[in-house]
Amino acid sequence: MTAIKNIFLIFDYNLKGMKTILLYPITLVYYLAYLIVLCTIQPIQWLAFKVFGDRGLKISFDYVAYFSLRCNNILGTRFTFENRELIPKNVPVIFVANHQSLLDTAGIIWYLRKFNCLFVTKQELGKGIPSISYFLRNGKYVMIDRSNPKQAIPKIKSLAEYIEKEKHSAVIFPEGTRSKTGVPKEFAESGLKILCKYAPSAYIVPITINDSWKVYRYGYFPLSVGNHLVFTVHKPLKVSDYTFEEVFQKTEQTIVEGIKL
Repeated sequence: MTAIKNIFLIFDYNLKGMKTILLYPITLVYYLAYLIVLCTIQPIQWLAFKVFGDRGLKISFDYVAYFSLRCNNILGTRFTFENRELIPKNVPVIFVANHQSLLDTAGIIWYLRKFNCLFVTKQELGKGIPSISYFLRNGKYVMIDRSNPKQAIPKIKSLAEYIEKEKHSAVIFPEGTRSKTGVPKEFAESGLKILCKYAPSAYIVPITINDSWKVYRYGYFPLSVGNHLVFTVHKPLKVSDYTFEEVFQKTEQTIVEGIKL
């Protein structure tokens, strides 16, 4: 029996090794497809921006997100976005989510595209990435220098005033950086506090993101395959109905309780 057990262990080990080896060519195909998408859409973005202005730029970037998700289908990645019907319409909205990978942004951009989502993102993304950097330099996203928090305050304030006036939406990841294991980091108050202060009629909509970190569990090369990413929208909170401390505590608790480890 021991000999048979050892044979099965060796077979299982070799099978896992073969699966790991196969991740490398699959990852190469994915990156090639994604690069083609980014390089193809950038001239379309440029034309859309010149002809149709901000609206054309926004729609063309929605499709960068769409094709990003479709490229991930090469890796066997599936996406589910739950409870979108809970999101209030024709009011300013502040989407607050945990952050696990680059796919969080693409998923929110595409599935919530009707809500004109504007992100608070790091300024490093404004250079060197086809399509994405072009959009960030010319769109209405807020790019901040994370090493200089004071510089971010007036930019986030302007974003809040803009969504309040236009009834658009902002997206913020209060953890600041991605969780590489799915375990949530401590939420920071500052950015959300500014958004709430200068968009007083907004609704906060918590979103829990599960398992996007698993795609990058081995790093950026190779990528993991066969993952199911789930975005869950929770019940909105009207900013004016609570103190900031209450709305922050409720938002963080709701998001964290929805994370499955």
